[in-house]
Amino acid sequence: MLNSLRKYFTTLLAALCLAPSMLYAAIQPLDRIAVIVNDDIIMQSQVQQAIDSAIRNLQQRNQQMPPKKVLIQQVVESLIMESLQLQIAERGGIRVDDTSLNEAISRIAAQNNMTLEQFQQAIIAEGSDYAATREQIRRELLTTRARQGSVGPRIQITDQEIDNFLDSAEGKALLASKFHIAHILVKPDNNTQPARQKAKKQAQALYQQLQSGADFAALTKQYSDGPNAEQGGSMGWRDESQLPSLFKNTVKALNDGEVSEPIASSNGFHLVKLLEKRGGTSIIQDQTQVRHILIQPNEIRSERQAEEMIYDLFTRIQSGEDFAELARLYSADPGSRAKGGELGWITPAGLVPSFVKVMKETPVDGISAPFKSRYGWHILEVQGRRQQDIGADAARQQAREVIYRRKFNEELQLWLREIRNDAFVDIKI
Repeated sequence: MLNSLRKYFTTLLAALCLAPSMLYAAIQPLDRIAVIVNDDIIMQSQVQQAIDSAIRNLQQRNQQMPPKKVLIQQVVESLIMESLQLQIAERGGIRVDDTSLNEAISRIAAQNNMTLEQFQQAIIAEGSDYAATREQIRRELLTTRARQGSVGPRIQITDQEIDNFLDSAEGKALLASKFHIAHILVKPDNNTQPARQKAKKQAQALYQQLQSGADFAALTKQYSDGPNAEQGGSMGWRDESQLPSLFKNTVKALNDGEVSEPIASSNGFHLVKLLEKRGGTSIIQDQTQVRHILIQPNEIRSERQAEEMIYDLFTRIQSGEDFAELARLYSADPGSRAKGGELGWITPAGLVPSFVKVMKETPVDGISAPFKSRYGWHILEVQGRRQQDIGADAARQQAREVIYRRKFNEELQLWLREIRNDAFVDIKI
């Protein structure tokens, strides 16, 4: 018994003597600081994840891998710049909530012709973590907003710059009209007068069928002698300078969806359809003159009370009370309340679908019944409708956007250099 106890305590003592070295061997650093960037730190694990991601992207694009040292330097510098911009976003109170993030991810999925679920599966199939990808997209949105907030105010565009751009070759090319056209060619069997007369009659018969609603592509495949007959006669998109001189003026006079009368040439008789037109200096836009009253639930008004209030206002308007005065007294829209609810001449662009639907259904001088949008409860009055040529304004806006993008990219590089030079950065790897 005594020998057994001695053996037990000897074994226990040996184990206790070994324990510190075993514990020391088991304690391994899981991560360490790789870079200090102002008040932020970048961990070694973040650097490694970014390197792994960069390698995957290069391999997927079949691009040559840079030397390892160069790759690490590029990745570390990219992480430093991201950290600096995220810090600026945080100081500026910039946030990206889950709703905005989900909308951005849905747009990315749609651009890749995928549903959100398919996009998630594609990320996982690539070997990436979907949650990590979501956070990366969130960071990119934050840095984009930080850039816009910091760089945008530094950009100034004068009217003279816009005029100069519109007068330049680049500006004229940007605004040039583009035509998507389709074509039917009816060739005579030979170049005799009877053959040409027969072809002309056939072309006129086709024109009448098209005027009665026949399908252009179907008739093209059946009757056209043109080279693109099997493609429905499509000639693709053409600049004005690329249109065949034979029917350039005819095409320019057509509206979208219209078909020309037969056009004679030495080859036969042509029918041309303008499928769509883009660009140009004339843009006709449908506009509606509207005023409205908006009632919203708030801290002291429930959803039910908001609904009751809008119906009460509707009854008062029907009884002859002044729409503008009620809008000034009760509307929750700060942009139009002081103007008696006036929204001016507006287009559907940028409006919520429920508002657009009611606006289109309400006749001129008519007042809609109360309806609900995501902003609250509305009553609207349609005061007029018109078609307005906004081509000149649209052209100047296009020019402004081109100049802005160019200046933004130039100013962005300066700003990035500034924040990098002003930062405290300690690279520990």
